[in-house]
Amino acid sequence: MDSNKLIFEQVAEMVENQILDGLLNPEDQSPSTTDFANIYGINPATARKGLNILVDEGILYKKRGMGMFVTSEAKKIISEKRKNEYLTNILPDLIKNIQMLGISQDELIKEIEKNYKELSND
Repeated sequence: MDSNKLIFEQVAEMVENQILDGLLNPEDQSPSTTDFANIYGINPATARKGLNILVDEGILYKKRGMGMFVTSEAKKIISEKRKNEYLTNILPDLIKNIQMLGISQDELIKEIEKNYKELSND
């Protein structure tokens, strides 16, 4: 668990990561609140709050008496959400720091292309 984020946010993020990584696919059952409570030693209500966020966002849906399951649109919803978060919150700060360090746009583009190519080959 990461002490910089609220626990219920971390629960939601863990499930999102499992979906993005292909560990949870559409119609797969999400780990339960009890699973999170037992594995991470957290309150089941805290885990429930994290999972309910994903329900509210259309990433999970509830089957009465059976648990929560991944929606068919989950991966797309998560990707869009994180893309928007990155472009709105992270990228502007990154560019500001790059400019403060005196890295030119051309240098940045070359490094991005180099790194993108290297990571794509992994």
